[in-house]
Amino acid sequence: MVVMGKKILVIEDDMDIGRLLGMHLRDAGYTVDSVATGVEGLQQGLSNRYDLIILDVMLPGLDGFEICRQLRGLPSYTPLLMLTAKSSELDRVLGLEVGADDYMTKPFSVREMLARVKALFRRSEAFSGKNQNVHDVIRAGQLCIDVEKRKVVVRGSPLELTAKEFDLLLQFALHPGRVFTRAQLLDVVWGYGHEGYEHTVNSHINRLRAKIEKDSSKPDFILTVWGVGYQFCERDGPHTEE
Repeated sequence: MVVMGKKILVIEDDMDIGRLLGMHLRDAGYTVDSVATGVEGLQQGLSNRYDLIILDVMLPGLDGFEICRQLRGLPSYTPLLMLTAKSSELDRVLGLEVGADDYMTKPFSVREMLARVKALFRRSEAFSGKNQNVHDVIRAGQLCIDVEKRKVVVRGSPLELTAKEFDLLLQFALHPGRVFTRAQLLDVVWGYGHEGYEHTVNSHINRLRAKIEKDSSKPDFILTVWGVGYQFCERDGPHTEE
């Protein structure tokens, strides 16, 4: 059953595909805005609040990867579904690296597109629901995470984290001591259950460590469990407060 009131932005320069997406999404009960260039798409994404953005990779002006990078610099998080005529692994990995939540290769069926849209909404709502039950602030030693404001301070200094870096750190901090495999982190943070993209987790953890650790080669917070995955250190016991 469709949750009414969801607003979707479609950024697609192929007019036929854009109309097809808009028609079927509206038939499914969503409100849809459509634009045909990268510049227009980025302006719409930056100036309006959407529940989901569907964007083509190959666009005039700005490509979908650059749009994704810029949107992921915003404090608010909007699920992104990327479309492309390319099917190479490199494009899929790059889409994950810049922050896409899902990826569809043209041609695709309308049924598959609608299923993926619904799945992204379910995942987004589930993640938000989990966080609503979390206290406002999580502290672990000199690390402080303001969950509602999505802000992180370490050793008294505020950090600039991407949306995925924040979600990854929050997932760790909510489960101190728990060991996560790369596949588990990929599934819960990115929404991908596909094998073969675990190196995306590695690269994000490396960037996250570079920002929160005194010495990323000797981490205090995100520890490597050799042969298994990663865990958040239990030392000083991360705790929450109102």
